[in-house]
Amino acid sequence: MTLEERLTRIEALLLGLTHRQESRQWYSVGEFARLVGRSEFTCREWCRLGRVAAQKKASGRGAHASWAISHEEYERFQREGLRPRARRNESDDDT
Repeated sequence: MTLEERLTRIEALLLGLTHRQESRQWYSVGEFARLVGRSEFTCREWCRLGRVAAQKKASGRGAHASWAISHEEYERFQREGLRPRARRNESDDDT
């Protein structure tokens, strides 16, 4: 196999991997964390606080659902970053 044939094969494999990655609809917290270069704990907190739009989905492992982040939210995060922090109501401070 020549060098040119090997490079062509490598390019085809990379293209296939890229396409498979793009066609994914949902990411686990761990997958999202690896994609954005943050820890799973940090990304889980972002989901919990609404800084990243995520949904709880049954994982099939136990009674607790896990966070799932859509591909659309991943793309939005790449463009815009975290969603704004939720503001506390001033009436909450009066109690």
